[in-house]
Amino acid sequence: MNLSVVKQARRLVVKVGSSLVTADGRGLDHQALARWAEQIAALAAEGKEIVLVSSGAIAEGIARLGWKKRPRAVNELQAAAAIGQTGVVQAYESIFRAHGLLAAQVLLTHEDLADRTRYLNARSTLRTLLELRAVPIINENDTVATDEIRLGDNDTLGALVTNLIEADCLVILTDQPGLYTADPRKDPAATLVMEAHAGDPELERMAGGAGSSVGTGGMLTKILAAKRAARSGAHTVICSGREDRVLLRLAQGEAIGSQLVARQAPLAARRQWLADHLQLRGGVVLDAGAVRALIEDSKSLLPVGVKGVTGEFERGEVVAIVDTAGREIARGLTNYSANEARRIAGKPSSAIEAELGYVDEPELIHRDNLVVLG
Repeated sequence: MNLSVVKQARRLVVKVGSSLVTADGRGLDHQALARWAEQIAALAAEGKEIVLVSSGAIAEGIARLGWKKRPRAVNELQAAAAIGQTGVVQAYESIFRAHGLLAAQVLLTHEDLADRTRYLNARSTLRTLLELRAVPIINENDTVATDEIRLGDNDTLGALVTNLIEADCLVILTDQPGLYTADPRKDPAATLVMEAHAGDPELERMAGGAGSSVGTGGMLTKILAAKRAARSGAHTVICSGREDRVLLRLAQGEAIGSQLVARQAPLAARRQWLADHLQLRGGVVLDAGAVRALIEDSKSLLPVGVKGVTGEFERGEVVAIVDTAGREIARGLTNYSANEARRIAGKPSSAIEAELGYVDEPELIHRDNLVVLG
């Protein structure tokens, strides 16, 4: 059993949940923030690079506004995020400054990571901040991104950032000791999963729903985050943020919480970007022969293997590639729009010009712009 993934890691992404940052929604827990800052400073002194993904803006805003429960209206959530974010960044800035470290606020949306140019700009900025020995404090830009408030969570964001900067390890600090074989609140026989492979389907079966009214993520989002982080070869540790000196003990090789080990080879950066898309406008359905050509032979996707087209997308957008059972097997950048793809579906490449009046590429999706999902 390998218990030293954090010890061996040079670059870490640490995600801290809302319930920890805001003392279960009662406002910022400055003592907890100070404890993490002290540990991050100690790790930085050892030469490790740390990126902190911190929830808490909405919860802190709710506390500052005196609201008794989390609102459902998007405009109220955005207002709470705007008010709470100032408190979160002020707290981190002052605490890290006390340890001689600069803190940098970085707010991201899905669009920042879906657009290739913005993705590369974000990666360059974060790498520069790490070279300057600053600590990037990352959160979703909840004040403007309604999709992130409705669908997003910082577990996923932590995994996306892990892939973005090619970190070695993602540490998810939560209010639970780790991943259990079942919900320990309902099943007294449930046991803590000490080590498993990230992406193992059995983990998703074990994971329950959200256990907190403060944040948006449950254990399932953490399991899926570990699966996503593993695409870049990063390991994930899920453990309690209330453990004493938890980051330092992990860095010393101590076994705390659940360690989900990446076992696949890291994806190349461009394919990683394709795999990381959360929102797709449509997709194509393939016959069995085309599925085999993609998975077993690493071929490009030709129109002849397409049985159907879903959604509406334009040329150059990322689309899902599914089999006839609806299972997503790959995704890639399409050379043709949805309307064009419907017209050439099932036809040989030699028929594209006759059908469309022109031929852009003989492939619907070239293998260089395609990633097979494990």
